[in-house]
Amino acid sequence: MDEIRCGNCREKLGEGVFLRLNIKCPRCGAFNQLSARSAEPEPLRGSTAETYDKPNRPLDRRQAPPGGHALEALSCP
Repeated sequence: MDEIRCGNCREKLGEGVFLRLNIKCPRCGAFNQLSARSAEPEPLRGSTAETYDKPNRPLDRRQAPPGGHALEALSCP
């Protein structure tokens, strides 16, 4: 919950969650008009362990098929 304080004298007016609030401070008599702030974006969720557990390999390496050579796998028939 958020503390609600007077914008003029900083007197605590209450605690709570609100969308809009109009309240008069009993101490200094100032009218306070408050609006809720927009929600903060949530952090991206997902497992980072999978990303960091994989070994680093260049993307341009290709594996030869079983029993063949890399050059034979790349040549066209």
